[in-house]
Amino acid sequence: MTEHPSNELQKSSSSYRIAIEDPSFLESRAQRGVRLMLEYEKAEEILKLWRINSTIVCYGSARVGEKGSDRHAQWYAAAREFGRIVSVEGGAKFVLDGGLRENVIATGGGPGLMEAANRGAYDAGAPSIGFNITLPHEQEPNPYTTPELTFQFHYFSIRKMHLVMRAAALVAFPGGFGTFDELFEVMTLRQTGKSRAIPIILYDEDYWRSVVNFERIAEEGLISPQDLNIFQFASGPREAWEKIVAARKGTALDR
Repeated sequence: MTEHPSNELQKSSSSYRIAIEDPSFLESRAQRGVRLMLEYEKAEEILKLWRINSTIVCYGSARVGEKGSDRHAQWYAAAREFGRIVSVEGGAKFVLDGGLRENVIATGGGPGLMEAANRGAYDAGAPSIGFNITLPHEQEPNPYTTPELTFQFHYFSIRKMHLVMRAAALVAFPGGFGTFDELFEVMTLRQTGKSRAIPIILYDEDYWRSVVNFERIAEEGLISPQDLNIFQFASGPREAWEKIVAARKGTALDR
């Protein structure tokens, strides 16, 4: 009687694994499109479950702390107060009669001014979102984002998409390369008509005018003078919120 050989080699082969349980397959270069789709869909499903219809996105430096220089401390306090005002007055705290959450604070989820904005929402008892990104130096989520709304992305492109697609307004607090990257991308979307005409507020006019000469860019003919109307400046948290409210009156975002 001939004995059949063991089938252990077959069962241990990577080709025998169910695709979703095979890391070597899912992490392959050929499946990058699948990973992009999964990153998008996971966050999308959770945001819909929380009935989040619109967000107020806050960009700003991860290097600005509550106990830094006087100027840094002022920026941190302003971002925190802005997050609180929006969360109290914008509709993020409650979902009534099967409605949707509006104006939920959303940040990149990290420390610094992102933390401050999330902290303001936390102070108000409202949910807030952290769209974190995996970095070589391992950014960790700040402790003020709502745990169920704390995401982690590998791809900057999908993270940026989620930051922008529900944004009813953007407030850019002072920041460096990352803040510039995200801010100018949104400005470009506005300039080219690829996004809705959401309010863009630059917080602390002195800072922004000292680091970017917007008028000079227009004088050189590299943007049109009308492009300078894409954004506004604000010098206080209340002013920033009131400019957003004023800009949205009578628009689809206001209804």
